[in-house]
Amino acid sequence: MENPIPIDFSDLNPETLQQMSSFEDVIVILASREGEICELINKADFPQMDRYLQSDDFQKLSENDFIKIDFPADYKAKKLVIQKVPRKASEKNQRKAGAKLGSLAISNNILVLYDRSKPEYYAEGIALKAYKFEKFKSKKADEKDNSNNCTILCKKSDQARRKFEPLNNSVSGTFFTRNLVNEPANTLTTESFAEQLIALDELGVNVQVLEEKELKQLGMNTLLAVGEGSASPSKVVIMEWKGSDDNPVAVVGKGVCFDTGGISLKPAKGMEQMTMDMAGAGVVSGVMKSVALKKAKANVVGIVGLVENMPGSAAQRPGDIVKSMKGDTVEVLNTDAEGRLVLADILWYVQEKYNPSWMINLATLTGAIVVSLGHEYAGLFSNDDKFCKRFLKSADFEGEKAWRQPLDVNYDKQLDSRLADMKNIGGPYAGAITAAQFLQRFVKKDTPWIHLDIAGVAFPAKEGDFAPKGPSGWGVRTILNLIGKSF
Repeated sequence: MENPIPIDFSDLNPETLQQMSSFEDVIVILASREGEICELINKADFPQMDRYLQSDDFQKLSENDFIKIDFPADYKAKKLVIQKVPRKASEKNQRKAGAKLGSLAISNNILVLYDRSKPEYYAEGIALKAYKFEKFKSKKADEKDNSNNCTILCKKSDQARRKFEPLNNSVSGTFFTRNLVNEPANTLTTESFAEQLIALDELGVNVQVLEEKELKQLGMNTLLAVGEGSASPSKVVIMEWKGSDDNPVAVVGKGVCFDTGGISLKPAKGMEQMTMDMAGAGVVSGVMKSVALKKAKANVVGIVGLVENMPGSAAQRPGDIVKSMKGDTVEVLNTDAEGRLVLADILWYVQEKYNPSWMINLATLTGAIVVSLGHEYAGLFSNDDKFCKRFLKSADFEGEKAWRQPLDVNYDKQLDSRLADMKNIGGPYAGAITAAQFLQRFVKKDTPWIHLDIAGVAFPAKEGDFAPKGPSGWGVRTILNLIGKSF
């Protein structure tokens, strides 16, 4: 499923419950820890139900887990799923409960008997987890995927359907991000990436692509230096959604479509994963798609720097000195510390042109943040405590974990260069922090700013609560929530 599965809602009443006995695919019934199920179900009509609820398998379940009964007695369904979900649960928990069923929803039609509050969050969880990327498989695992759907029987179905729509738009943006990150570098070049973003104009996004000639005129030399060794032209794509007259907010993304490390070549082992080094730009793209689908009453600017870091004959060398758009000079000691060079110019550009009320950048920037936080949390760096707290509150609500890291002037000493204003690496210690300190030099003091190092969460090693193994789309929903609360 490269697009969200169809999910609909119907009223939960005795008439619609009749669907349950004749439904032939997968039925899901929610039960409390004590084994209580929807009071509308007449257990006399389903004599095996008590047996299922009193079984050791059900009793041993953790919260939100479920048992599956194949070809259950009393039903025509091929599977009956009984899921242990509390009667009173937060939106976060309802989303997690729904996500537990996502893998089933990929290849089955599902009928859910949902006698809880806020079914829209349960549906969002199902949609987020029901993701599969098979674009490059000649034989799809299940050719019936496009016909699968999920129906949720609940109270006030019209209201649930209305409230689910903006959540599903967020899922669509998340899937757009995952799809981009899943693309190999031979198909997601800087040019094809830009083309996919240009297509957002069909949704009302104003898209502008700055080519290398314009970037040179603007003085974006640190960004251009990264792509000098590649046949793919470097580009900057600017996306504008003007849904209000307020001062814009800005979302900025690193888009290294493939990262060999350049002349400072990476080890061969694991290099294939560097197709995901554009994940920051992917998140920005997903945010802009969702903002447009939601028709958000917000003024949002998304900007991404698209480059490829290759060791060609024209590639920048360790020891080169380049001048940024801001005017600061950078001594490039390691060409594999390239993401900060891309971000430096576009961070400065977006501030100069748009004067945003706040700015967030996302990048798979350092391996050091993975050493520090693993694949559970993104590293968050900020120059504004109030803005940081708002972001963390939004991230907590969406179930996207972030952990604040320090910024301290004492780390700046590690960036001192003998020949230039700064060097692009800070030595073997505190690598994620010195990378953030580098970026902060291109942030104006009066701009509330957050840097998110998503190297550990953009493409985690195992499946997460809301995504199968592979790209997570981390950050799309949190930023959308933040934008929604900002106006």
